[in-house]
Amino acid sequence: AFLAKAAFTPFGIQPREYIESTGGEGALLEQPIGTGPYMLESWNRGDSLVYKRFDDYWGEPAIAETFVVRWASEGAARLLELQAGTVDQITNVSPDDFETVRSDDSLQLLPVANPNILYLGMTNTFEPFDNPDVRRAIAMGIDRQRIVDNFYPDGSVVPTHFTPCSIPNGCQGEDWYDFDPEAARAMLADAGYPDGFESKIYYRDVFRGYLPEPGLVAVEFQNQLAENLNIDVEVVVMESGEFIAESTDGRLDGFHLLGWGADYPHVTNFLDFHFSGSNPQFGDPHPEIFETLEAASKIGSVEEAAPLYEEANNAIRDLVPMVPIANGSSAQAARAGITTNAPPFGAVRAEFVDTGTDTFVWMQNAEPIGLWCADQTDGESLSVCQQAVEPLLNYGVDSGDVFPALATSCEPNEDSTVWTCTLREGVKFHDGSDLDANDVVASWAAGIDAANPSHVGTTGSFDYYSYLWDGLMNASE
Repeated sequence: AFLAKAAFTPFGIQPREYIESTGGEGALLEQPIGTGPYMLESWNRGDSLVYKRFDDYWGEPAIAETFVVRWASEGAARLLELQAGTVDQITNVSPDDFETVRSDDSLQLLPVANPNILYLGMTNTFEPFDNPDVRRAIAMGIDRQRIVDNFYPDGSVVPTHFTPCSIPNGCQGEDWYDFDPEAARAMLADAGYPDGFESKIYYRDVFRGYLPEPGLVAVEFQNQLAENLNIDVEVVVMESGEFIAESTDGRLDGFHLLGWGADYPHVTNFLDFHFSGSNPQFGDPHPEIFETLEAASKIGSVEEAAPLYEEANNAIRDLVPMVPIANGSSAQAARAGITTNAPPFGAVRAEFVDTGTDTFVWMQNAEPIGLWCADQTDGESLSVCQQAVEPLLNYGVDSGDVFPALATSCEPNEDSTVWTCTLREGVKFHDGSDLDANDVVASWAAGIDAANPSHVGTTGSFDYYSYLWDGLMNASE
């Protein structure tokens, strides 16, 4: 999966001198210097980001001179802005508003073919989630179909596996547990909890294709856990950045509602990120899962890797680190008169959008957490980073195919343990400096080498570098 991973936004390239001069913090977290078609002019905290067209861009210049990013957490608020003409395109149309957009001649609905998953996470370093039978009981005690029917738009489905089936090898192995509250209560009683227990369920109030109504769905889980399993949970809403940090570091004592939209078209994007040996999100990682995944990730052939992914998926089903809840159908919306896009991987490609004016205004779910995306995992940060900072390769607007970007080619040796990438000539950064191989090395080293002086960032965890490349270099235990 090297090519698919190397095209992902966190592996974008910035100047070596800039990375080293900032020490991996400070200005680097708020003012990226990339090679992309747009360069950041200002981040107006709490309001907007403003980008200007980069006139020395190596590729086709952006159509609109100015690109503005705004945000609103409520789907209804985003739609009102679109209907009022104050924005040109919005992300994540609320399920109840699909028909409203379709029936409005001044708007266009843009279905997004992004594979995704909502899951109910548990952390096995806290009681009673350290007991696998408790986790299995919870897996059988959730009516997932009721959640999909009541809170998701048409086209959404109950998943059979953690990885959506549109991803090759995603659905190898046995299907997930059926809803069986009687068996679930019996298993919970046998595990030592005949009267249930008390806990919490944490979430962030950020609309996602995999979770279109966060607050309502959290309350639905609260009700189902009480009705089906006599588990009394308190619903706790957290600020987005704090929630991501606490959940991904395995510090939430209780349930947490989180999900995933595909970043690149490979099963490693779902499984290796969530279940690697270096990911503490669900508590102590399971060797039965991560050792199999590490072996599978070294096999290039989909067919040859299939038995290992069957083994890994069956281990996930047996150990239940989480419960897969829904594959959500989602869509963006835009003014009818513009030419735009809604790619399956990544955010809107702003440079290709033609609004008929010099400005394109796009509205997403929330403000980005940070703009050095080597150390970010939230979609709002990644979506704006990709407008300015480019990786070696890029994804197609209409597919998950990988295309040349800063590298004109990347070729493997016979066993794919060494990849040689040839850089495009004549590429300039937004500060006027020229791209060379030293910038690539500095950008990747700052992320993957825990001993690098610039390995600081917003959180210091550099999750994508760690999970997608099987751990950081020089990482202390």
